[in-house]
Amino acid sequence: MALKSPSVKNIVLVHGAFVDGSGWQTVYELLTGQGYKVSVTQHKLQDFDEDVAEVSRIIDQQDGPCILVGHSYGGIIISKTGNNPKVAGLVYIAAHAPEEGEVRTELVKTYPPAYKSLIKGSNGLDYINPENFPEDFAADLPAKQAQFMADAQVATADKVFHAVVHNPAWKNKPSWYAVAAADRIINPDLERFYAKRAKSTTVEMEGASHSVYISQAKKVAELIIAASQGN
Repeated sequence: MALKSPSVKNIVLVHGAFVDGSGWQTVYELLTGQGYKVSVTQHKLQDFDEDVAEVSRIIDQQDGPCILVGHSYGGIIISKTGNNPKVAGLVYIAAHAPEEGEVRTELVKTYPPAYKSLIKGSNGLDYINPENFPEDFAADLPAKQAQFMADAQVATADKVFHAVVHNPAWKNKPSWYAVAAADRIINPDLERFYAKRAKSTTVEMEGASHSVYISQAKKVAELIIAASQGN
């Protein structure tokens, strides 16, 4: 009888647009409490190639195979960096998972999101109107926490949303997907489309906003653990 291969112990968490890596804190604590070695990226959201290079640097630092986790725009990053030989699997958390040469903005036209609060600055930087941020980005978080995120958000270069990925890693690596069922930033039907196309093991997070990685951190951590075990 063949022995089950050991769990992947290294986890790399990749944040999305308008936020930084600190939102992963609870997931980080849950995973490290289970003995995982967890790295949290802090890319700048100003240039896609620079973000890819920064995440690739963290992957290269791993002392063995890793599970690569991306939230939102972070899904585009992991779809490219996931081709690194050290990446054993991909976990998408309410994230974009583009096809070869696909432009995210075209898919958004097919599956329009509910939010209307994006502000495009004349300097090429985008942000979400702080007055609408709690409702659109973090409706299932405490009001004070959501407002803090709104006022601490990271302005994101509009050009990163037009990034194109070649040879997306989900075509060659196993993947898992958490659908945020009440997401207003990415249409949940688009998330389901991504998950089905990638043949991802999929979990629906009922009532979850785009901030599902914070509001339902325990379930997100459980999905990452399942990925590390190949389940």
